[in-house]
This record gives sequence, structure tokens and C-alpha cells, in this order.
Amino acid sequence: MSADPAAAAAPAGPPVTAPPNPAPPAPARSGRPHGDRPGGAPGRPRVPAPAHRGRRAAAPWVLMYHSVDDGAEDPYDITVPPARLERQLAWLGRRGLTGVGVGELLRAHAAGRSRGLVGLTFDDGYADFTEHALPLLRRHACTATVFVLPGRLGGDNAWDADGPRKPLLDADGIRAVAAAGMEIGSHGLLHERLTTVGDAVLHEETHRSRALLHDLTGTPPAGFCYPYGAVDSRAVRAVRAAGYAYACAVDPGPLTGPHALPRIHVGARDTALRLRAKQLLHPLRRPALPEDVS
Repeated sequence: MSADPAAAAAPAGPPVTAPPNPAPPAPARSGRPHGDRPGGAPGRPRVPAPAHRGRRAAAPWVLMYHSVDDGAEDPYDITVPPARLERQLAWLGRRGLTGVGVGELLRAHAAGRSRGLVGLTFDDGYADFTEHALPLLRRHACTATVFVLPGRLGGDNAWDADGPRKPLLDADGIRAVAAAGMEIGSHGLLHERLTTVGDAVLHEETHRSRALLHDLTGTPPAGFCYPYGAVDSRAVRAVRAAGYAYACAVDPGPLTGPHALPRIHVGARDTALRLRAKQLLHPLRRPALPEDVS
């Protein structure tokens, strides 16, 4: 997902195969929402309402990554070199922060236990996640949410007009990422801008993408991510109707809530000093979440 210049403060442009010898799966985390209704029909995983009733809760800090790779050509500022990601994760650790997937972060936030946690997201489902990002996340005892495109399995980022072509995860790669303990979310079907498509395409991007990921992984995804960060009230309604418990945007303004969560773009130039500045500015620049995040 690349940030929409009309809807996000992140840089304009588009966002975001299993490794030859994937690491053994990490132990499953308890409490991960599956969202299955009785009878096997996929329902919407519930995110509990916050325990701190009577006031609005500051939005959790969620970082937005895309590709993790070495390479000079990066017109959209979506590629973070592995060495830079390593330093960023080490910085989080030094500050007592642990990166987790958004579903886990929201459950902890609702229970008043999110202190010391930061959400990590990787948009577009680039194949380089398994080669470069996954080993670093495991080394630093972090997890993340990977937003993928089930309509482009094994394809590339064809929506990037000016950028280099980057391969996307195929079905086996997505299953390997899930088996490694990462949360899989939907980034839509084909990376369409939801604020401009018709009703039929909107349904495909939200409902069908969720059904395909359910078939692929055995679990209906709890989270959705708006391509380009483009979100409006119609898109939010479609995502809720599709059964997602939450959705990630970039800077959704007055739409901020469980189905339009703000995030902070992270790029190759983000040193420890820049990350600290973004951390301090986050509660000032992003609206608080509504009390009810169910």
C-alpha cells in the first residue's frame, strides 16, 4: 500500500515465495481472533472495547513498512534495506518496545496492556519479506501483520507506474509467513483505490479477498489495509460489512477508528532520531480512538 497524497502524510505513490529453507514455525500465539461463527461461516473477529471507559484512548503506535531489500531505485520511498530495518528494530528494543501484529496490539490496547508494544505492518506482501524481514523480526522477538493481495499471488507490483518491478508472495509464501507466527491481513484483491471504484469492485476487493485468504490459510483475516491509504466512509462500511475486525489506513483524520487506524510511514532514511521524533509527534498528530472499538 502506498500512501495516497490526498489522504496520507506518507510519501506519494504505491506502497507495498517462500525462502528455500524457511525457519521452523514459531509457537502459535494464544488469543488470535479466528472469527468463525458456529457452523463454520467466517464472522468478524471481535476486538474488545477498551477497559478504560469514559475517555478516548490514544491511538496505538503502528509503523508502516513495505518492501525490505537492498536496491538503489526507490522512487516511492517504500524500500527499507535489511541493515536499516535491523537498526530500527534494535532501537525499538532499546526503548523497551516490542513489535507485534495489529490484531495482537488492539487486543492488548483494549485490555489496557499495550504499554511496551508497537504495531508493525508490511503492505503489499512483497516476496522479500520472507528473505529479509522475517529473519530479523524473529531475531528481535517481534511479530507483524503482513497485508497481502490474493488476486496477485506470485505476481508483481504492476500498479507502480514508475517503480522497479518487485515480486509478490505466492500462495506457499503466504502460508509460510503465517506458519512463522505472522498475522496475515488483506490488502484488497488487486490493489485498487477503494474511494474511486464501483460497488462490484469494492465488494471484490473487500469480501472476495477475505474469502480467498480464508481458503488459503484456513483462517479468515481479521485485518484489512486500504490500498494507497485511500479511505472514505463508503470504504469503511464495505470493510465492516465484509467481516473485518479492524482496518489500517495512514492518516484517516475524522474517520479514525477501529476500521481506519492511523499509521506512521517508515522509510530507508528513518534513523533512531527520526523514529523518536515520529514517536513523540504521533499522539499530537493522530486523533484518539473512539471508546468503543468493538
